[in-house]
Amino acid sequence: MKIALIGYGKMGKTIEDLGLEQGHEFPLIIDVYNAGDLNPDKVKGIDVAIEFSAPVAAPGNVLRCLELGLPVVSGTTGWNSRFEEVNLFCKSQNGAFFYASNFSIGVNILFAMNRQLAKIMNKFPQYQASMEEVHHIHKLDAPSGTAITLLEGIIEQHGGSKKWSMEESEDPSEIHISALREGEVNGKHTVRYESPLDSISLSHDAKSRKAFVEGILLAATFISDKKGVFGMNDLLNL
Repeated sequence: MKIALIGYGKMGKTIEDLGLEQGHEFPLIIDVYNAGDLNPDKVKGIDVAIEFSAPVAAPGNVLRCLELGLPVVSGTTGWNSRFEEVNLFCKSQNGAFFYASNFSIGVNILFAMNRQLAKIMNKFPQYQASMEEVHHIHKLDAPSGTAITLLEGIIEQHGGSKKWSMEESEDPSEIHISALREGEVNGKHTVRYESPLDSISLSHDAKSRKAFVEGILLAATFISDKKGVFGMNDLLNL
């Protein structure tokens, strides 16, 4: 495929490296210095865009791709407040938009396990849910989009959990989330249920950025000939 890559930080460079290994081409790479190149002339012949920029820029980048008729995959997190706006615009343009807070196949298996565990733990109120996520010091948003997806999964399935907070609380309906930024950690997420007698936990530890990039490129191939709004459940059929 011919891919427009929007955002050329560490993740963007990893996408390019693995994509080239798989035989994809990147005729258009957009960063802060050439944002104007996202235009009708430059996107001719391009099959799909992959957007991995910054929270402040992501919604505009995605909307611009949809306006240009370009299927777009976005993995930038931290812009949830505009997500519905983008979804509606995609549908109005009869476009194609694929979003995931995390493209790792392992993390998406964790999402499914997290929802199932939360449903089970609903029957055992002596256990208090909490979460910890750790990422590298360059990550701009906290908690991570992956952590928020996990938290939302708990709240959807666990009647005793009503909200989440980064502040400590004595309220048993509130899930405490600890977001740590350390060194060059690729991403570690742990969901924990603690009782006075024992604890249960689910955890995922990313060993390499390639764990995410593999899923991103699969998503780009998946969406290149489709219309609508999609996510990892559509791709992996979980």
